[in-house]
Amino acid sequence: MREFPVADAASGPYGIVAAPDGALWTTLIHAGGIARLTPDGAVRTHALDSAQSGPSLITVGGDGALWFTRRDDRIGRITLDGELSSFPARGTPYGIAPGPDGALWFTAMNADAIGRITLDGEVTEFPLPVTGGFPAMITAGPDDALWFTLNQANAIGRADLDGVVTLHALPTEAAAPVGITAGPDGALWFVEIGAGQVGRITVDGDITEFPLPDRSARPHAIAAAPDGGCWFTEWSANRLAHITPAGKVEEYDLPTPGSEPHGLTVTPDGAVWTALEIGVIARLQP
Repeated sequence: MREFPVADAASGPYGIVAAPDGALWTTLIHAGGIARLTPDGAVRTHALDSAQSGPSLITVGGDGALWFTRRDDRIGRITLDGELSSFPARGTPYGIAPGPDGALWFTAMNADAIGRITLDGEVTEFPLPVTGGFPAMITAGPDDALWFTLNQANAIGRADLDGVVTLHALPTEAAAPVGITAGPDGALWFVEIGAGQVGRITVDGDITEFPLPDRSARPHAIAAAPDGGCWFTEWSANRLAHITPAGKVEEYDLPTPGSEPHGLTVTPDGAVWTALEIGVIARLQP
């Protein structure tokens, strides 16, 4: 495993995505910035218009630009050349993902809503049928719908392109799901930070849960891998882990203690890149 410093320890790399330019782009949640890392270690940093903007999760839009959520009630956009813009979106946006309709879909943590933003910046909000559910991460599913976690409602949600929402309750109480990804097997895979489990839900709503070897590991984010499994971060255990479709888990310690791994992304060559809040991006080549 190799580590690449991208910022000082107070900046807090958080979300990460592999971009069309071959680089890794990460949010600096505590510094109000975006950093770009090339595979050979070159770093470029872009400051946002507010150091308190709290950029969180980041994804690639249909326009080839990077779109990210901001905790100051805005959605940000940065081109590969570094041109920045942002759009208002209430409710503390957090998760964000491209939808099958060409727009970006996001969660509004404190508004009990799912949002949709077009490439022109037009926002539509869809209310959830639950109060205080704390919608977290979101991903496009294989069924032309958006799937998301409800951290405090202990459920997985599905929203169709008209904003009609269906909720699926989790079998484990207080599981507190956070990360979610579309798996290579046609199901959605998610992590339960409160229960120390990885979950799998089919598009029909059938749920399977896989307890981790360390139930106190607090898994946070998850990403599908080209080998048919998924990788995820174990935030409190300072590890990366891999799970097969059958539920077999392998864990890998991060080199620096207390590095606080959050977001991760898997590149086509199978390399796993994760954002560490200590100011570093780590790369694991299985």
